[in-house]
Amino acid sequence: MESVDTNFRQRVEALVAQIPQGRVMTYGQLAALAGSAYAARIVGGIAHFGDPDLPWQRVVNKQGGLASGYPGGRDGHKQVLEAEGVSVSDDYYVSVSELLWWPPGDEPAQQGLL
Repeated sequence: MESVDTNFRQRVEALVAQIPQGRVMTYGQLAALAGSAYAARIVGGIAHFGDPDLPWQRVVNKQGGLASGYPGGRDGHKQVLEAEGVSVSDDYYVSVSELLWWPPGDEPAQQGLL
């Protein structure tokens, strides 16, 4: 039997795999959708040590801030997002209000998340 941590990791990674190019999700949003609303920091750990083939560059903090722990730091994170057509400010933020993505059927009104 798999542990809860393994199941949580799998749910987070399955969500990250779905994020379309040019869109983002937040650590907290991923945590909530994966079943543990207060586990945003754990999602960050999964991102840091998780499957490198997933589009982790599409995950940002709740204000749209880029990750200093991303390979190459915030500048590396910015370069990868800009290569996908995402506009990143000089101080390493994206517009969450414009770019936030929700999986079909998991829109915030249905989940009570916003």
